[in-house]
Amino acid sequence: MVIVLPIGITGVLLQMMFIWLDGFFAPLAFRLTERRIPGLGIISTMIIMFGVGLLATNIVGRAFVSSGEYFVSRIPLIRSVYYGAKQFLETLTAEQRRAFTQVVLIEYPKKGSYTLGFVTAEPIEEIQKHVAEPLFNIFVATTPNPTTGFLLLVPQKDVRILPISVEDGIKMIVSGGIIHPPES
Repeated sequence: MVIVLPIGITGVLLQMMFIWLDGFFAPLAFRLTERRIPGLGIISTMIIMFGVGLLATNIVGRAFVSSGEYFVSRIPLIRSVYYGAKQFLETLTAEQRRAFTQVVLIEYPKKGSYTLGFVTAEPIEEIQKHVAEPLFNIFVATTPNPTTGFLLLVPQKDVRILPISVEDGIKMIVSGGIIHPPES
């Protein structure tokens, strides 16, 4: 499911886009060339995606994207869906993964039960000065959506650093423990 569902959803969305664009551009192309052009929807989709990518990566494009996000943030239901999807994708990108430095095991929510977490940083001095022992900031993600979770400040002596990559830790959480890191 973890592999098939995203691929299936992407395939269905692309197919819908191909069909819609084919229906939109086919009459125009027929008027210009007086014949049908097979694959026009696919070609149109690729050109539009390339164009949007070019637009979004330059200064004018970034301003356009910012304006679009501003308007999306004003629409209640769409705002929730858009920012949830955006946050999820950002969490899985390489830049965001670097925010997690190590995968750890902590005893939580009760003695004898354990959960995976990610070290994000050491707590700020303002917090650390109120506690005698050194702490770690541990982000505990929820299954199957690793963008939601909570922050725990855990004494360093109670944290077990695991010899697995952050990517493998995220995969374990997203899959609900079904996918395990490869044996080393």
